[in-house]
Amino acid sequence: MANWTESWITERLGLRFPIIQAPMAGSSSNELAVAVSRAGGMGSMGVALQSAEATRADCETVRAGTNGAYNVNFFVHKDAEIDASKGDAFRAQLAPYYEELGLGEVPAAEVSSLPFNEDHLAVVLDQKPPVVSFHFGMPRDELFAAVKDAGIFTISSATNVREAQELERRGIDAIIAQGFEAGGHRGTFAEPYEDGWVGTMALVPQIVDAVSVPVIAAGGIMDGRGIAAALVLGADAVQLGTAFLNCPESAVPDVHREALKNARDDQTRLTHAFSGRPARGIENRYIRETKGGEDNFPDFPILNTLTGPMRKASAEAGTGDFMSLWAGQGVTMTRDLPAAELLEKLVAETDAVLGKLI
Repeated sequence: MANWTESWITERLGLRFPIIQAPMAGSSSNELAVAVSRAGGMGSMGVALQSAEATRADCETVRAGTNGAYNVNFFVHKDAEIDASKGDAFRAQLAPYYEELGLGEVPAAEVSSLPFNEDHLAVVLDQKPPVVSFHFGMPRDELFAAVKDAGIFTISSATNVREAQELERRGIDAIIAQGFEAGGHRGTFAEPYEDGWVGTMALVPQIVDAVSVPVIAAGGIMDGRGIAAALVLGADAVQLGTAFLNCPESAVPDVHREALKNARDDQTRLTHAFSGRPARGIENRYIRETKGGEDNFPDFPILNTLTGPMRKASAEAGTGDFMSLWAGQGVTMTRDLPAAELLEKLVAETDAVLGKLI
């Protein structure tokens, strides 16, 4: 694999290296996306939790900062249904935390963000980002067709072979094989969630064998060894999220950075308790005290409305007790480097590992 930097994806998107920085809504930033794209990888923006106009401004900023490819990521979950009894019950459960943080009353259980819709599509067609990616499945047929008709490269996540085959059937250009090790939200869209609990090393080759579109490996990849392994397994590119969280360009608060630096290898957990969907992060007091209550949580993303003020206040107070400290199982291998330097190091490490295999 002497020419590992050359792949269908790098040629199609004009990348120097088949390395993608994961979108990570709430943790990535314009600065991080620009730095990665300018260094030869592909930067990404997680825009799922913000307004369409904010996304428009972000696209303009990133496009002004780099002439490289970049990715805009949207959630495509089902519309949430408000269950008043669940909302009231969970508000009562959060009340002591709000009091402890001096926040006052817990907000009403409302839908705080929407899946990819006509407003998002209008921004995409106006800004025409080189890549649009989706999490939790695919948007409605007519919305997806409009993105494809605009010539935009599309990506979505799969956590098992069945999901990957469904994405290919619906016309996706490339598939992210998201292993169980990955930090943040699981991309599972075909329940039960447990069907997506497959490790990256087992998932990638199975999806590669099952589909004809390029596969992007994600989950637990932190250095050149992980990149080399993914490529040998048949991946066309890799996506790294946790590896970029400690870069100064990321948007994570200082308390999150400290948690990443001090985390143990056995400390990440899957939890529904922040958003209503399973996501992997560093275990803290809130995760421990809400464990087992999944059946009583309001639907995603309603729960974000209730936990959002608490997470923000926890960060401002300098405590990680009530924050969503998203991180993958490779968290102990994070490095405190600027994004461009980290990308350069990843490339050098991959060169060295693959050089030994020749």
